[in-house]
Amino acid sequence: MKIYIGTDIVENKRIKEAYEKHGEKFLERVYTEREIEYCFRKKEFLPCLSARFAAKEATIKAYYQAFKKTLTFKQIEILGYKNQPAEILLHHVENIYRFNISLSLSHEKNYSIATVIVYTA
Repeated sequence: MKIYIGTDIVENKRIKEAYEKHGEKFLERVYTEREIEYCFRKKEFLPCLSARFAAKEATIKAYYQAFKKTLTFKQIEILGYKNQPAEILLHHVENIYRFNISLSLSHEKNYSIATVIVYTA
């Protein structure tokens, strides 16, 4: 088994500024409809968006290390569940390799961080 790790940290202010400047265009370029709906149900939606942005970046890094293929933001969906860990769903990804992918998210007032691990057989 081989293990590939991607980590990313995002200053929440950066996502706030992008959203304020570009609005729906920014959201639609980066997030899936389910991600937007999930985050906007939260009282503090910006840390949720930031954590998902970090998770997408971390996924891109780990996936590229494992398979030498670059994913786009919209191919990566971070699903959230109340009182359960988030998980990654990949869309329109043709991969002949067997692999598993794990995600850890965290955020606080100013920053959000994500670590993604891709395990290959």
